[in-house]
Amino acid sequence: MPLTSPLRAAAPLAVAAALLFSACGSDDDDDAAGGGGDGATTTTAAGAAPADYAAVKDYLAEHTARLVTETGKLREGAQRYYDLAESVDFDPDALLSEHGDEVAPIIEKLQTDFRAANPAYEEMEGVVAGVPELADYDVTIDAGGDASDPENAVPFTIKTKAGKEYKQPGNFFFITETAIFGTEDKFAAKGVKPDLDGDGEISFGESLPDADFLQAATVDFEQTAKDLQASGEKWTPEASDVFTAVVVMTPTMSEYFEAWKNSRFVAGSKATESGFVGASRLEDIASILGGLVVIYDNIEPQIAEEDPAQAEQTGAALDELLAFVEKVRDEEKGGKRFTAEEAETLGTDAQEQAEAIAGQVSQAAGKLNIELEEG
Repeated sequence: MPLTSPLRAAAPLAVAAALLFSACGSDDDDDAAGGGGDGATTTTAAGAAPADYAAVKDYLAEHTARLVTETGKLREGAQRYYDLAESVDFDPDALLSEHGDEVAPIIEKLQTDFRAANPAYEEMEGVVAGVPELADYDVTIDAGGDASDPENAVPFTIKTKAGKEYKQPGNFFFITETAIFGTEDKFAAKGVKPDLDGDGEISFGESLPDADFLQAATVDFEQTAKDLQASGEKWTPEASDVFTAVVVMTPTMSEYFEAWKNSRFVAGSKATESGFVGASRLEDIASILGGLVVIYDNIEPQIAEEDPAQAEQTGAALDELLAFVEKVRDEEKGGKRFTAEEAETLGTDAQEQAEAIAGQVSQAAGKLNIELEEG
C-alpha cells in the first residue's frame, strides 16, 4: 500500500522548494519592503507591528487535547478487547464463540472512536506537518511509511506484551485504522473469519484485530499524541513558521486526491489503498484545508500591511479551494460515486488552485522579508 512520506510526497516538496526560492524576491522587492537589497532577513516589513500568532497556537492546543482524548478512547477500547482475548488465551475461535456478543460492540466503538480521532489530527495537520519544529510528529502519526520504504519509514517499533516486535509498521493512523477495520492481514487475528453479526457473510468493517498488536499500538499512539501536545505547548510560533506552513502544506492536493482515487470510496473492491477506509480521504482534505484557512486568517493582516488587495484575493482563493473540496465531499456523502478519471481531474484542478495560493503567500513572505523554512 502506498503510504505518504514526511512532509507529504516528493512532488509537493519540489513545488514547495520552488516557492521557497521565489520568496527570496529581487533587489527591487527588498527595496520595496525596506530590506535595502542587501540580503538581510527580518521578520516583518518596515513599519509593520510584530504579528501575534497566539490564535494559531491556541488552535493547535485545542486539537492536540482532542487527539489525546480520542487516542485515549482507542487505547481503552483496545484494552477491553485485549482483556477478552486474554480470557480465552488469545484463541480467536473461542473469542468469537464465547464472547461474540461482546466483541462486536467493542469493534464498532473502536471504529467510531477512530473516526473521531482522525479529524482531531487532520484539522491541525497544516500546523504540525508544515512547521519544521513539529513535522516529525506528522511522520509518526499520519504520513510515514513502513519498512518497505526505508527512506520514508516511521522511526518506531511496536513491541507487544507477548514480546513480538513490529519494526517500522507504518504511521499510527494507518496501523490502527487497518487493524480496526480489518484491511491489513498482518494486524489481524489469524485463522478465523470474523462474521461478527452471524449472517453468514463477512462485510466490510467486520474484523477481528490481533489483540496483542492493537493493545500495544494504541498505547504508543496515545503517548505520541501526548508528546505532540507537550511539544506544542513549548512551541512559540514565528512568522516563518506560519507562512511556511501555508506554503508547504497547501500544494499537496494532487497527492491527497490520488489516495482518494485509489481508495475503496472510488476504486471499490479494486482499491489499492488499505488505509483511508474509515472515512473518505475527501474528509481529510477538507479538514486540512480548514486548518490552513485558520492559519491564513492569522497572517492575512500582516500581508495586508504590504498589499491589501493581494491579501484579500489570496484569502478568497483559499476559501474557494476549501468550498470546492467540500462540494465534492458532500456530493460523495450524498451518494455520488466518482470515477477514477473524475478523481484525477478534480485533483488536478485542486492542485492548480493550491499552487497559485502557495505562490501568492510565498511572494508575500518575500515582500515582508519573512524567511521561509525548509523541512
